[in-house]
Amino acid sequence: MSRHSAYHAPRRLACRSVLSLRLVTAAVMSVGMVGFSSWVQAQDAAVSIDLPARSLDEALIELGRQTSLQFFYTPDVVNGIRVSPIKGVMTPEQALQRMLAGTSVQYRRQGRNVTLSRDASATAGETTQLSAIKVSGRTENGLEPAYAGGQIATGGRVGLLGNKDVMDTPFNVVSYTERYIQDKQAQELSSIIAATDPSVFSNGTTGMIGDSFSLRGFSVSNSDIALGGLYGMVPYWRITPEFVERVEVQKGPAAMLNGMPPGGSVGGSINLVPKRAGDEPLARLTGTYAEKSQFGTHIDLGRRFGEDKQFGIRFNAMYRDGDSAVKGQSKRADLASLGLDWRTDRVRISADLYTNKDHISGLNRGISLAKGMEVPEPPKSNTLLAPDWTFTTTEDKAALLHAEVDITDRTMAYANYGHSKTKFNSLASSTNTLFNEEGDYKNNFSFQRMIYKKDSADAGIRTQFDTGPIGHELAFNTSYYHHDYYFGFQRNMMPTDWITNIYDPQWGPKVDTSFRYASLPKTGEVRITSLGVADMLSLFDDRLQLTVGIRHQNIVSDTFDANTGRRTARYDEGAFTPTVAALFKVTEQVSLYGNYIQGLSQGATAPVTAANAGEVFAPYKTKQHEVGIKWDAGDFMTTLSAFEIKRPSSYTDPVTNVFSFDGEQRNRGLEFGFMGEPGKGIRVLGGVAYTQAKLTRTAGGVNQGRYATSTPRWQAKAGVEWDFPYLHGLTLTANAVATSKQYINADNSLSVAGRTIYDVGARYNTVIAGRDVTLRAQVLNVGNKAYWASSLGSGLGAPRTIMFSASVDF
Repeated sequence: MSRHSAYHAPRRLACRSVLSLRLVTAAVMSVGMVGFSSWVQAQDAAVSIDLPARSLDEALIELGRQTSLQFFYTPDVVNGIRVSPIKGVMTPEQALQRMLAGTSVQYRRQGRNVTLSRDASATAGETTQLSAIKVSGRTENGLEPAYAGGQIATGGRVGLLGNKDVMDTPFNVVSYTERYIQDKQAQELSSIIAATDPSVFSNGTTGMIGDSFSLRGFSVSNSDIALGGLYGMVPYWRITPEFVERVEVQKGPAAMLNGMPPGGSVGGSINLVPKRAGDEPLARLTGTYAEKSQFGTHIDLGRRFGEDKQFGIRFNAMYRDGDSAVKGQSKRADLASLGLDWRTDRVRISADLYTNKDHISGLNRGISLAKGMEVPEPPKSNTLLAPDWTFTTTEDKAALLHAEVDITDRTMAYANYGHSKTKFNSLASSTNTLFNEEGDYKNNFSFQRMIYKKDSADAGIRTQFDTGPIGHELAFNTSYYHHDYYFGFQRNMMPTDWITNIYDPQWGPKVDTSFRYASLPKTGEVRITSLGVADMLSLFDDRLQLTVGIRHQNIVSDTFDANTGRRTARYDEGAFTPTVAALFKVTEQVSLYGNYIQGLSQGATAPVTAANAGEVFAPYKTKQHEVGIKWDAGDFMTTLSAFEIKRPSSYTDPVTNVFSFDGEQRNRGLEFGFMGEPGKGIRVLGGVAYTQAKLTRTAGGVNQGRYATSTPRWQAKAGVEWDFPYLHGLTLTANAVATSKQYINADNSLSVAGRTIYDVGARYNTVIAGRDVTLRAQVLNVGNKAYWASSLGSGLGAPRTIMFSASVDF
């Protein structure tokens, strides 16, 4: 097979560094040492295999999904062969031997690669026309297969470059699987990406207006998360993940790969992959419970139709409602999503539709400090620092269309379009200032409303060719994003501030909320267009890969007077963002990589008070340099990376009164991650990260050299699953998150303490009345630790919360 044949390039799984094992905490190291001898002796640990009767071609795809084996064969080898069901605990090779028993198919194995052929004696006298070799590794939906343990995938989408294996990606990436999402019982995105990844920081709060997290020390806005590769299509404030099959995370800025996100986030890129129907019918009902009295249900239906299963339908519906573990707070969420797809050998068309509503009564908002006040001791973990009549309600609707066509075996074209609408209402604290050591604080409230109407599209082409000994994967992409913004705000709705105490909050009657029905004026409009091109060059039999690319982006932003509708300002600027990245495969198990890549954020216009009033600044660029190593032992993977990110910031010079983007924050860091199945029945996921986030240039040098707020220097995380050997189907789980202190003011004189939070749980898979049943239980924040989040304004971290769920497959 040519190394550049059609989009079934050979799979090589992700890398790890032996040296990086020394950075793991003692507890995780002990787990790793238990399994180390098994990695050396064999990669074929026995696993649970479940393959229904089907064609050999389909069975190989499923075996590749459930194990680490990768299969190479021509279509004539498997045509017309069906295999019997295979179920039980066995090694991947034992499953393959059972599958091929009684057929004329033989195999030859080298490591994880398996080449299939027909027995020459069985096909003697036949004339066979050679066809393109097929690689069986990706799932039936074109996704990269799960890695050992099933919690993460072996790769994911890397912007305009398409799907890439981790070992072929010169960036730090991770992709969480549907299985991991289900087992986490996640109700929002941060519960998925922040539980075990030390590069991701979440303040730990619950019941805020929206979900909140940062990557590599820079905040990532929910509005900057892509759905199916398109910005602006996800629920605006909080993502409930029941309609998501994969969560793909790329760390660091990525403007060339993905285009500039609407909010200008530079800490990382997140893409959600919507669910698709698999080849096997699915009908799953899940009931959920979360403390204090929050009950829910989720139904997941999937089926394919047609002689070749070319039509697919995947439907998800979810509803949750009830009181949370925070006293006086309740939550309600409902979701309905529909994924449709049609596929042939060369054409794939799909559509996704969803409607989502998220409501919270008793909105968590935290406190601020009057001048001279110290950080107070946090109140009880279940304290609500706002009235139960504060609330937030968000309604989101979206429709997306996707199309791909394989023009030739080496050339693929695609186009995507999406439209979404968000309606938002919120009554929240606008004044919440602590003014004495006894914990008294004054409060007032404001009403905020907005409507977003968004359109997003992209199109591109990817092709592969050779120029002598150099292989090329050339990609072109153009993208378009547009939104209209309608906004209304009513400040300080109490005539006088309400005073109460953080240790025993007492509230008066609710304020007038009739403003929620007022009409909203259009106050803003944004349009972003871009054109990008990249080439991944492969040399020395694919051992050296060099990626070069550049994208031009243009941002047009209009501001309108809320009363007259007249446009009051226009921003119209563009910029180029280049990327250079290299990856070298020392062996099939070890890859070294490095990259230089930029992020892009909208610039600003100098204020009227500045000496250069009205000057419009080009979009400002965030620049990242990164090097790293990846090591893949077959069932266990580690990554080690070092990075530096410099992000400009604006200020008005106190001497010259000139407004500029001469400020700078510089984040330097080291990240170590581990994942996989180091021993039979043991799965781990976690790592350690150090981030030095400094203000390197400030106005007049004030606070220069200080650390950025809300960014811990150290994070260590570890999630462990253990299949209990004395009761088949029972899995015990534990998770720990340790975070160092975070500064909460610019001169670093105030900080909130670090903390370590522990979660424990169990999962039991069994069969009841012929139905597969999964029971899950979790206790989050087992010690019920009370702590301030990354800033006092973010409120308190979530209290101890007990969660249960039961899933039944019909």
